[in-house]
Amino acid sequence: MQEFFDKLCKLEKLEIEKNKINSNEELITLLLKRVPTKNVKVLVNILKQSLIPSISQDENEELEELFSSIEKNEKLIFEKDIQEKIEQFIAQRFEKDKKVIIEKTSDISKLVVIMEEFLNEAISSSGNGSKNVLNIKEKLKSIDINNANLNTLSKIQEELINAATSIEEEMNSVSSKLQSGKTKVQELEDKIKNLEDELNKTKNESMRDHLTGLLTRKTFYDELKRIDSSFTRIGTQYAIIFFDIDHFKKINDTFGHEGGDVVLSTFGKILNKSIRDLDIVGRYGGEEFIAIVHFKETKELLLFLKRIKSIVTENSFVYKDKQLKVTFSAGVTIRNSYKNYDEAITKADKLLYEAKNSGRNKIILENGMEF
Repeated sequence: MQEFFDKLCKLEKLEIEKNKINSNEELITLLLKRVPTKNVKVLVNILKQSLIPSISQDENEELEELFSSIEKNEKLIFEKDIQEKIEQFIAQRFEKDKKVIIEKTSDISKLVVIMEEFLNEAISSSGNGSKNVLNIKEKLKSIDINNANLNTLSKIQEELINAATSIEEEMNSVSSKLQSGKTKVQELEDKIKNLEDELNKTKNESMRDHLTGLLTRKTFYDELKRIDSSFTRIGTQYAIIFFDIDHFKKINDTFGHEGGDVVLSTFGKILNKSIRDLDIVGRYGGEEFIAIVHFKETKELLLFLKRIKSIVTENSFVYKDKQLKVTFSAGVTIRNSYKNYDEAITKADKLLYEAKNSGRNKIILENGMEF
């Protein structure tokens, strides 16, 4: 019994001491509180994605190494030193994104400063030239042409020529500077446009799972709320489908995580190319996927499901010139059979596990149909 106690984690040992657990029944109750391994795997995956900077493109080898070790031994997620490292990565993520935003937006400030500089110079130069001309104009008014001699008129002519030359030089200088400023403004406009494109790209990437290109779980639920609102208002019918790749752990054990990633990515592409614009599909977590498929008649939904099953089971997935045979299980519910979409999702999830527990490579609908 002592050997068994030694294998428990620190928190469980403290719980035993605190509550003075000394019977098998009490010990079993304590062990039932443990988080299921599958849930830990999903948690690790979500946590990893949340730590990757959403704007900064810097790669963090230390972060990859940490989660690579956690994926090999998921119990590490409960170790204090690992949790402290994760807290450090969270702080680093915010700092990196903050730094990139500051650098990008500084270009906008430069644009404002340059525009102010050139406008001030243009106004200043124009003012000097006007002042010179005004002085000459006053001199001309004060001259009595009838009594003026040639020498006086020659001086006025010389001042006019000098003023005109000065104005010409000033305007050429302003024109040159404005042209140079125009080039710099164009460069800054291009940078701002690139910044907007990068921010839009970052926004889109944060909505997509990095491996499969499908919607993330959060974005999927955001889109589902919009779709369900349409269902409530005008009765737009849809089905909820849970997919799960069969024996995925065996694929990972046989071909490594890289091989497993190829299977996930390929399966995601099959789902994404099979849906229509009004449908959505997302990666729910691990090897689980979820889709919303609209239909008018049940036969449309059945054709969709059979097409996916046919594509996956009648073809081989390719990894490093090796052909992998892959199957999947699925659970399907129809939205109008339930009070809300949460109940429909829960039922679809139960049908999925029923399909897996009854032999896998099977799709089960809420009406009991299987294929």
